[in-house]
Amino acid sequence: MATDPRYRQIAEDLREQIESGELAHGTQLPTELELRERYDASRNTVRDAIKLLIARGMVETRPGQGTFVVEQIIPYVIMVKPETGSGLGEGANYASEIEAGSRKPKESVPRVEVKLATGVIASELQLQDDSEVVSRHQQRYIDGTPYSLQTSFYPMSLVEQGAVRILQAAEIPEGVVTYVREVLGKKQVSWRDKITVRTPDANEANFFRVPDDGRIAVFETFRTSFDESGEPLRLTVTVYPTDRNQFVVNVGEVPPKQQAPDGQASDRKQPE
Repeated sequence: MATDPRYRQIAEDLREQIESGELAHGTQLPTELELRERYDASRNTVRDAIKLLIARGMVETRPGQGTFVVEQIIPYVIMVKPETGSGLGEGANYASEIEAGSRKPKESVPRVEVKLATGVIASELQLQDDSEVVSRHQQRYIDGTPYSLQTSFYPMSLVEQGAVRILQAAEIPEGVVTYVREVLGKKQVSWRDKITVRTPDANEANFFRVPDDGRIAVFETFRTSFDESGEPLRLTVTVYPTDRNQFVVNVGEVPPKQQAPDGQASDRKQPE
């Protein structure tokens, strides 16, 4: 009977240590030298074993730090309710909804920029190319782990009409949609959602700490909202890694206990 190559034997032994908890999630693996001495193996053999574990998504190499067992990620279940618009994108009460599931949320301070609308942004907001838009970008975490990236784009005309707080690099507690309604009388009455799946770009892979070879894809959701006259109010683009986010859509009278199989549902309201 053929014997597995030495690097596979080492990888298998390390895998068993990880799965048994001997090497806990988030802990650093022994150094390359320590592994060479422990297994009486060459540098290339040890490196091949580590590469195999990386390919299996069990460990990750952090530049300048070493190799670590990947953190254990608990998927977050997002309840999508088409009739109310909740579910795609996080809103002003994002934190309270996460906390309701006994988990700890965190959001970065909005990064606000004025950009020229091109491509999908210009198309969805029905703007001429090179029209100005305000983008509000945030990083979202649950239990200290990156879970989503969200960017909302608003026509500059909203600012010119008086909704100047959109330009502030700070939270708008009531949410931008509510703020615009109160200041300009423009009420969001409808929206269109589009969901795509793609590989993460380099910046997303780095932020989410996922392999950059596409093994872990991302959901990308596009929500275009409209006012009572049919004019677009905003475009919200949210990126969710597929290894830590799940979407559930219930249709009809689904028994409460079956609405979110793992009990981690969130009825999210309108995004900012």
